[in-house]
Formats: sequence, structure tokens, C-alpha cells
Amino acid sequence: MSGITEHRFIATESSGEVSAILTRPDDATALYVFGHGAGAGMSHVFMESASKLLADQAIATFRYNFPYMEAGRRPPNPRPILLNTVRSAVAEAAVLAPDLPLLAGGKSMGGRMTSLAASIEPLDRVAGLAFFGFPLHASGRDSTERGAHLSDVALPMLFMQGTRDKLANLNLLGPLLQQVVPAPTLHIEDGADHGFHVLKRSGRTDEEVVMSLSAALAAWAAGVAGP
Repeated sequence: MSGITEHRFIATESSGEVSAILTRPDDATALYVFGHGAGAGMSHVFMESASKLLADQAIATFRYNFPYMEAGRRPPNPRPILLNTVRSAVAEAAVLAPDLPLLAGGKSMGGRMTSLAASIEPLDRVAGLAFFGFPLHASGRDSTERGAHLSDVALPMLFMQGTRDKLANLNLLGPLLQQVVPAPTLHIEDGADHGFHVLKRSGRTDEEVVMSLSAALAAWAAGVAGP
């Protein structure tokens, strides 16, 4: 069984408190600090589904809102606020689960803000980073510029990407990751787009894709945050 509890913590002094949800299964082996994408908050169906399926794999999650999402505003906050929110979320997760190894990352923007934060200064107690759809570039603007900081992270990293993702050309991401130490893990979902949706003709469902992603993260976590 999993316990689900709601929390609030101070994201930054200027932006105030944000909401968070801790999902912790009884047999949890690690806690994943899970940031949301630019266009949808912590209660988005993908975030909820992934958290439930990760709990089934003994991975607890700490989902949280960035301040702009908490306030119901667009666009995202300036980068310093996003980065400080990541750090505050990690610190809050460490307090809530002092007995569990920490992992961090998120969906799209939430993942990239986490890696940027870690590239500037290590995230306390975080053993590795995992990304659901790392946004390497804007749609139609293939580039590796947004991934230049990954070489400064110096942590194990898991990249979960779809072959139809218009925000991450795999022909660019693959060679980029080959230059990173320690060598990241790249998990590819055939036919999935940036939101991990698949076409009906693929013979798979979106739910099956999220199950596959959750299993991939759990398997990776066992090697990174295990005994």
C-alpha cells in the first residue's frame, strides 16, 4: 500500500509557499523528487499516473508545483526562481524521508531545471537524476545548447525519451550523452512523442508506455540508490 500526503513548503522567499504531494509505498527503496513540465502542474494525469506506477515499483515520489503554476499564471517563473524551487523541493523531501536515498528530476522543464541546478551546485543527498522527456531544444530548432550543462552534473542520469519527441532529436542527444561522465542511461520508447503519447496504430497504449517508463526508472534506481 501507499500513503499519500499533501504538503506545503517555501519555494523561494519572494514567491512564497507551493503545494506538494508525497506518495510513499510501504516498501519504498528511494524517493524521487518529481518536477512538472512547463504547461501542466503536479496533478497532471501523467504526473499522477507515473507516481502511482512508481509506487508499485517501490519508488516514492515527491511531486511539487513551481510558483507560477501554484499561482495559476503563465509563463514559467524566471530561471533563478525555478532553480531555487528545485533546491527547496529537494531539501523538503530530505526532511520528509530522511531514511530514503534521494533521486531527482522530472517531466520536461522540471527535469531540465533539476539538471541545471545540479550542474551549478550539487543537490544535497541526491544520488542521481532521471528525466521524463528531456527538452533538448525547441520544436523545429534542433540544437544541443540546452544540454551543454550536462557534463557538469557529475551524477548518474537516466534519460527516458520517445522516438517522436520533437523537443529532443535523438541523433543529437545520443552523441551528446556519449561525452558525459559518468555515462548516462538512455531509455527509448518507440513511437512515443514528448508527452509519451503513442499512435493507435503502434499497437500500444499510453498507459503501457508509462508502465514501461516506471519500470525503467525503478530498474535504474536499483543500481543507483540501492544498497
